[in-house]
Amino acid sequence: MLTGYFPEYLNNIAQAHYLSGYPEHSFLVRYIFILMTTIPVRLVPTRCHTYCIHDNNLIAIDFADYTASRQRKINIKLTMAVARMSVEKRAGSVAASGWINGLIGVVIFSGSLPATRLAVADFSPLTLTVARAAIAGILGLLLLVIFRQPKPARQQLWSLLVVAAGVVIGFPLLTALAVQQVTAAHSIVFLGLLPLATAACGVLRGGERPGGLFWVFAVAGSLLVAGFAASQTAGLPGRGDLLMLGAIVLCAIGYAEGARLTRTLGGWQVISWALVIALPLMILLLIFLWPANLAAVSPRGWFALSYVALFSMLIGFIFWYRGLAQGGIAAVGQLQLLQPLLGLGLSATLLGEAVSPEMLLVSLGVILCVGWAKKCASPQAAR
Repeated sequence: MLTGYFPEYLNNIAQAHYLSGYPEHSFLVRYIFILMTTIPVRLVPTRCHTYCIHDNNLIAIDFADYTASRQRKINIKLTMAVARMSVEKRAGSVAASGWINGLIGVVIFSGSLPATRLAVADFSPLTLTVARAAIAGILGLLLLVIFRQPKPARQQLWSLLVVAAGVVIGFPLLTALAVQQVTAAHSIVFLGLLPLATAACGVLRGGERPGGLFWVFAVAGSLLVAGFAASQTAGLPGRGDLLMLGAIVLCAIGYAEGARLTRTLGGWQVISWALVIALPLMILLLIFLWPANLAAVSPRGWFALSYVALFSMLIGFIFWYRGLAQGGIAAVGQLQLLQPLLGLGLSATLLGEAVSPEMLLVSLGVILCVGWAKKCASPQAAR
């Protein structure tokens, strides 16, 4: 009777056959364990099964025409149904990681506008924008040097410039100007429009094609936010509203372009290189704009500057871009609809601003839209 494991050379043969016969699934092979039932030595032919373990997924491979006397003549057949299930499970795991990373990024970003509101009490909008970009740029440069990251390809430079213009300069500057015109709570509600803008940019630049129901819930959530904002201003957009709309457009472009780059360059590398590209200009401007009397800056002002420089400009984007790349720009972008709810809570806590029942109802509706948009997303690349 023969029991136990195949010899090691049979494992090598099995892997060689597997890789040559099914190259598109070669990444599934990691470890090969062979389980054999009791096989009489003189019984020919018989069958046994091999199981390949990859990321805790079980892949079955059939070995046909195995005989005790002709061990080297192995015919391998991959069970395609099981392999397909494993691939789908792996894709689902990556998508789930995308939503988790995206959520962490949104939580970090939710504190950006309250912190900006605090910071503009001590810094001008332009000084705040330049200072936060310069600090984050120096840290991003250190990360790139410490981890010896290769320089981006020439064809990636244009995309990095777009990211820098959108999320390093454009969005921080326009929002800093906006919170001088309107309250932080009012400006935060406008962020509910960001998912739809990001999804549109993802369609244009990323080639994604989410399902029709996804757009229904995306538009519904955005209309809830837009309707609430209009009810607070009698339907007449002011200068702060226009500044926030411009910030949303620039931010969405930067998000989508950065997510596209993340697939090849990496999440933290994208924002770090974008910051580094803008760093020379930011340092030059900071020399002329730096406050003459640093003692006049309050501790709250320094704390707010530190937050927007470290978290809003760098750490948050590391999670956010990775989430967009893993879960899809249009799909994970809907998590931004949670940002008004989180931001309102922070505004009430840090700034003492009142949170009305209308704000809570709109936020609840937004959460429902996020959940259904996630369920109906299923983004597919355009062919």
